[in-house]
Amino acid sequence: MSRPSFRAFRADTSGEEIARGVVTMTTDDLADDGVLVEVHWSSVNYKDGLASTPSGKVARISPMVPGVDLAGVLLEDAGDIPAGTEIIVHGYDLGVARHGGFAQFATVPVDWIVPLPNGLSLRDAMVIGTAGYTAALSVIALIDHGLTPDSGPVLVTGATGGVGSTAVSMLAGLGYTVTASTGKPDEADFLKALGASDIIDRATLAEEGRRPLESMVWAGAVDCVGGVTLANVLKQINYGGAVAASGLTGGAGLPTTVLPFILRGVSLLGIDSVQTPIARRREVWGRIATDLRPTGLDRIGRDISLDDLDGVLTAILQGGATGRNVVDLQRS
Repeated sequence: MSRPSFRAFRADTSGEEIARGVVTMTTDDLADDGVLVEVHWSSVNYKDGLASTPSGKVARISPMVPGVDLAGVLLEDAGDIPAGTEIIVHGYDLGVARHGGFAQFATVPVDWIVPLPNGLSLRDAMVIGTAGYTAALSVIALIDHGLTPDSGPVLVTGATGGVGSTAVSMLAGLGYTVTASTGKPDEADFLKALGASDIIDRATLAEEGRRPLESMVWAGAVDCVGGVTLANVLKQINYGGAVAASGLTGGAGLPTTVLPFILRGVSLLGIDSVQTPIARRREVWGRIATDLRPTGLDRIGRDISLDDLDGVLTAILQGGATGRNVVDLQRS
C-alpha cells in the first residue's frame, strides 16, 4: 500500500556545515512506535535552532525533522483518546531523538499526548507552545512559593523571547507589577502592550564582578537568560523571594556566592519543561487555557511557513527573535 507523501523541514547535523531545508517524506520515514498525527501547527524554539545545527549538540539522530512542539489531529485512537481529537505534543524526545513538529505528519507515543483544552485553538496552543508552557511552570512555581501581587515588583529577563514575553503576559494578567528586561529597546511598546509596567536594559544586569549582594529590588523573577544575568538578579531579590530559572542563552555558568541564599533566604527554583510527567503536563495546560491564559496571543505570535524556517532558525540563535514564530503546516 502506498504511503502519503508530505512536506517536512529536515536537518542533517552529521557534518560540520549546516545542511537543512524542505524535503518530501512519507509516513514510512516516521517511527513505528506511536500513533499518527496530522500536524497543523508547530512553533520555533531556541532548542530547535540548536537541534538544526551541528554545533548545537542537541540532535541525537541525523538527518532529523526538528520541532519540539506540535499541535494537530489524531488520525488513530490513542488509548482512551479517540481519533479525530485535537491534541498537543511537546518535549520528551520530540524533535531531538525522533522526528518532530516541522512536518505535515508525525508519529508520537500515546503517553506524550495532551488533548487540546477547551478555550484554545491549535494555533493558540503553538503560540504558547513549549515556551509558554515553561513560562506557566515558572509562574506557578513562584505562586506556590508564596509570591502574590502585593509582594512587590516581579522581574522577567529575556522578556522579548518566547518564555519571557508569555511570562510578562501571564503575570500582568494575574495582577502582578512586571518589569521587563530586554536588549531590544525598540520592543518597549510590544512589552508594555503585554502588560509590563517598566522596561530596563539588559545591560544593567550583565556586568560581571559586582558586589555579592545588592539592594533588594524584586519580590521574585522569571529568568530566561542564566549566566551573569541570573547571578545579578539573585543579588537583588527581596528577603525570602525566589527566582524561577529556565534559560541559558547567557551561559550555563552561575558566577555567584551563597550569600543570597544564606543571608536573605532566596530560593532558586529550577524549571524543566521537557520531562514533566504527562498528568502534570495536562493539568498545567488546563490552567494555561483558564487562569493563566496569556493575553495578546496575536501580538506574541507570527505565522510562518516551512519555507521561512531556515532564516528564522538562524535568527533565533543570534538573539534576533521577538515573540513566537508559529509554523502553519497546512500552508502550501
